[in-house]
Amino acid sequence: MTDTALREPDLLRVGRWSPRVRWRLLPWWAKVALIWFGARAITTVFLLLFAQNQLANAWTGAAPGLIDYSNLWDSRWYEIIAFHGYPRELPRGDDGFIGENAWAFLPVFPAVAGFFALFGLGWGTSAVLVSFAAGLGAALVLHRLMSRFLEPDRALFAVVLFAVAPTSPIMQFGYAESLGALWLALALLLLVDRRYGWLFPVVGVWAFTRPGALAFALTLGLHFAVRWWRRRTDPFPVRERWLVVAVTAFAVVVGFAWPLIVWAVTGEPSGYTDTELAWRSSYIGHQELVPFTAWFQGGAWWAGFIGLPEWLGIAVVAVLIAGFAAVLVLPAVRRLGTDIRLWLASYALYLLAVFFPQSSTFRLLGPMFPLVGALAVPRARWYRWGVVAVSLALQWMWLHWCWAVAGYDWSPP
Repeated sequence: MTDTALREPDLLRVGRWSPRVRWRLLPWWAKVALIWFGARAITTVFLLLFAQNQLANAWTGAAPGLIDYSNLWDSRWYEIIAFHGYPRELPRGDDGFIGENAWAFLPVFPAVAGFFALFGLGWGTSAVLVSFAAGLGAALVLHRLMSRFLEPDRALFAVVLFAVAPTSPIMQFGYAESLGALWLALALLLLVDRRYGWLFPVVGVWAFTRPGALAFALTLGLHFAVRWWRRRTDPFPVRERWLVVAVTAFAVVVGFAWPLIVWAVTGEPSGYTDTELAWRSSYIGHQELVPFTAWFQGGAWWAGFIGLPEWLGIAVVAVLIAGFAAVLVLPAVRRLGTDIRLWLASYALYLLAVFFPQSSTFRLLGPMFPLVGALAVPRARWYRWGVVAVSLALQWMWLHWCWAVAGYDWSPP
């Protein structure tokens, strides 16, 4: 019997000690779990190296332990929310403008992590474990999503790229990103599979975990338009039409719910937007939120900051927008299907409308993680090893620039 003729039982008998054979025989979920644990182990090594060189800062003493080091920056806001709730009165500075406060952060993650913290884990450990577990869940759902469009090896490599992405350490920190990624992956899988009814609970919880429900509402609206346009070749039953309309309206409602809640509790009609604007005031001062202007303001500010003409920064933003539009029509991206591309376009439009580009931009690009499916298409061994090595190098750089605290640090993650 030749090697090529060996069946799985024969492979197990002949090469039962071979790691390659054992890997091939593992179920898909076990492979995903091993990838996730392996990637997080590498990140943990990075974190321990950074932590031992960390100086005393606003959150920890010098050389903090792993858990303390994993709960810097916004994790403290989540901890405040978990144990003290939200303020009924918004803080104002001497200039009269609303300052940074807990209302910028949504309640699901601090509620979940705070619940487990009550069992003696403490906030730091609980936050890290919830984040880690949610990230594993997101990786598992992502594999199912990618399997709708890619062959098994490509779908699995997409999970590898998700697990080692430059900002993937955030999914083992006390942040809500991994929980948000889990709801997003579930929502996209349900949308692709056209299981519209299940989107109601998923989108409802997601809207109070991480911002993005309004972008998904746009995705749903575009999904309806595409299905209507193709209804002759791809039937669009009346029941499904009404379900899509209903869940789109629901996503709009829950997408606007948090600003309305802030208004109801604090009495400030623009309390939520003013809170969010407080984070960009150190760059461009206090300004009103004018949709689709912040990126161009940011381009001009960053160009001036490094001594270049402001018009050049604005031109760079225009090039980035055009470049992203071109990415969406690449063959590798097109094979991910229409719905994934609609989400990518919708979320990009959402960021363009409301976000000011700064060091948190890298983290806020996280919901575009389905793009790893396009990066997973090439099968050349040198390419796959190379893109993993580059991702880990960028991960180290992101930890150095955005997570490690150096004196008066103005580059938060």
